[in-house]
Amino acid sequence: MNAADERRRFAELVLPHLDAAYNLARWLSGGAAEAEDVVQEALLRAYTYFGSYHGDRPRPWLLAIVRNTWFSAWNRDRAARDAAPYEDGVDAAQAWPGWQDAGESEPLGCLLRAEDVRLVHEALARLPAPLREVIVLRELEDLCYRDIAQVAAIPLGTVMSRLARARHALAAAVSALRTERTGVPAAEPARLDGLAGTAGEVGNGMQ
Repeated sequence: MNAADERRRFAELVLPHLDAAYNLARWLSGGAAEAEDVVQEALLRAYTYFGSYHGDRPRPWLLAIVRNTWFSAWNRDRAARDAAPYEDGVDAAQAWPGWQDAGESEPLGCLLRAEDVRLVHEALARLPAPLREVIVLRELEDLCYRDIAQVAAIPLGTVMSRLARARHALAAAVSALRTERTGVPAAEPARLDGLAGTAGEVGNGMQ
């Protein structure tokens, strides 16, 4: 394959997933400028190694590169400021006093019957990055568990357990934010299946 053919193939397979790449980078980094830098560097890496790519699932392949690019930058920054390690541990009861376990939860696409997009956006931003990551990949980008495992570089079982914890933590954060805004404790624990809307609406809140 000559250089022109490789560029054409890259454009056909990889570039359609730029929105997903930016969305993931935006949620992980927390800022538009940072996300653009991450995506730009990730695309450079993707193009550099594209000649050795022979898979049939370019979306998770690209998102894995985006995630690794962000993680490398995050690690450098963490070392510089001596910050906490990248962990998914969160004690919801400690982080958001008064919350109750909501039990099994439905996808984030159902998360807006009683809440507005900004509230969900703020709650999601409060989660530790590993929990935020799996929620975004599953509920906003609609990746299967196998693809999430590839992107996040974790075992399939960890994907499932981390996603369950992320949904519970998000429900807790939504309840806590609602209480902060109204001053009235939630009568019932927040449930991801008790709300309506679309995951696209939540994702669009990052634009």
